[in-house]
Parts: sequence; structure tokens; C-alpha cells
Amino acid sequence: MSIKKILVSQPKPTSEKSPYFDLEKKYGVEVVFRPFIKVEGLTSREFRQSKINVPDYTAIILTARTAIDHFFRLCKELRYNVPDTLKYFCVSETIAHYLQKYVIYRKRKIFYSETGRMEDLIPIIAKHHKETYLMPVSDVHNDKAVVLDNNKVKYVKAVMYRTVSNDFKPGETLDYDMLVFFTPAGIKSYTTNFPDYKERNVVIAAMGQTTLEAAEKAGIKVDVTITPEAPSMAGAIDQYLKKVRAEEEKQERKAAREAAKKGKAGQDTAAKRSAAAKKAVATRKAKTATPATPKAASGGAAGQVDATPPVKKPSVKSDIKK
Repeated sequence: MSIKKILVSQPKPTSEKSPYFDLEKKYGVEVVFRPFIKVEGLTSREFRQSKINVPDYTAIILTARTAIDHFFRLCKELRYNVPDTLKYFCVSETIAHYLQKYVIYRKRKIFYSETGRMEDLIPIIAKHHKETYLMPVSDVHNDKAVVLDNNKVKYVKAVMYRTVSNDFKPGETLDYDMLVFFTPAGIKSYTTNFPDYKERNVVIAAMGQTTLEAAEKAGIKVDVTITPEAPSMAGAIDQYLKKVRAEEEKQERKAAREAAKKGKAGQDTAAKRSAAAKKAVATRKAKTATPATPKAASGGAAGQVDATPPVKKPSVKSDIKK
């Protein structure tokens, strides 16, 4: 299937260095950013019901910029001054740099995974095992928390924001060749807004175990997801587009060969017809130019004289009796 237009269910990146923009240039596709969900922060009153006391924790595990925004928003609403001694453990360098929006980066203890994978953040956390960890999350958790559980990291999940469906307008269509999802909530929004989703001929890309499970539950076939070779969603899409492009070029070469064969066969047929026509014309001309053969004289062959002497009739004499 040819991919010309891709919908990424995330807000548009603020930086022009996004790998999705690189995909546009590399493959000539159009990438549109349109969230299927929107985020709503919990109020301070709602958060207090969780019985979590933020000052009790000495380190924060951050997996998304949204988590950073709502952590500092709630701290402000709770009138809690974040201490300079708080340690930040970020799943990627991009998320770590986003902290500059709220703190003086060079004066804080900030750690991050070089690869952008939670698995590679675990060894760093292990070196600071005496810290008490808090992890701001959405009401729908992703699989990053599973990595912490599997490595027996002692932490507490704090729901600080929720995801809700970003409803589409009635009659609105999705004229995209690929849809990219990152959360189970995005899958749910898609199936709710477009009940005919099973009949749509569209490539589905999904990231995260919980997102894959939500897609499978909805009966949606996932064509693209992250792999050890392509740990990012943009990288996985890049590999898929590369395969599609290679298949398209293969089909184009095959079509060109078939067209060339048909063209050669047509030329051969035309040549044969032309030769036959020339031969027929030559034959007609030859017949027209041949002189007529004279007819043979009666009683003999043509060009011969009948040499048989004429029969002499006997003379009739009177029988006179004397």
C-alpha cells in the first residue's frame, strides 16, 4: 500500500528537528499532527484524595513532558516549594532538557537515559537506591512502569493528570494512509469516533505494550511498532516506509520490463505485417508485368504449320457405254 499521508496522534512538535519532519523530506510524505486524546490535569483537591504527600519523596521519575508540566502545576497549587535537592531521573535527554522550563538546569541533579529507553535508566536508578521515588503518571499507565516493577525499583505512582477523548466533528473524515497511536486512550477515541474502523483500509502504527493490547482487543491489526532495531516510533515508521518504497520500486521495474516486452512484441508483429504487405505488393506487380501467352492454332501447337498435304478429291468421270 502506498503511503502518502500520515496522522500522528500527538501535538505538533515545537522543534523543527523532529524526526517526523525528516520522514517528510526523505519519503515525500505528509505528516499531520492531530491528537485523538487531550490531557486534563487533576485538581489539587482530587490529588489530595490519593493521600500522597509530595514532600516525602527525594527523587522524581519522569517519562513525559506532560508529567513535568503537571508535577510543577500541582506543586504550585499545593503551595509546595520544590527543593533544590530534589533529583530528577528522566527517560530521555529531550525530557531532561524540558526541565529548563521550571528549574535552572545546571544547578539541579538531573539524570537521563542515553538511549531513551526505560531499561537503560534502571542502572542509574540503582546507583541511587536510597532515594524515595515518585513517578507522576496519567490515569492510563504505560508499560514503562512495568520495567520498574520487573527490576524491583521502590517507587510510588502518582496520578496527576488524565486523558480523555478528543471528539471529532460529526461527519469528519480521516483521509490518511497511516494512523499512529501511542496510548490505549487514543485507540479508544478512534474506535468511538469512527465505528466503521474495522472496514477502513489504513496502516496502523502503535507504540507500547498497553497500546498494542488495546488495539488487539478492538480487533485492529497493527502493522508498525517499535523493535530493538528501531526503538522509536519515528524509526519504526522509517523502516516500514523503506520497505514500502523498495516494493514500489520493484513493482515499477517489473511493469517497465513487461511494457518493454509488449513493445518489442508489437514491433516484431508490425515488422512481420509490413514484410508480408511488401511481398504481396511485389507479387501483384510481377503478375501485372508478365505478357499474355498467344493461343495455339487449331490442329497444332502454337507456332507450328500443319504439314499434312490436303486430300485430293477423286474426279468424277462419266461411265459411257460404247
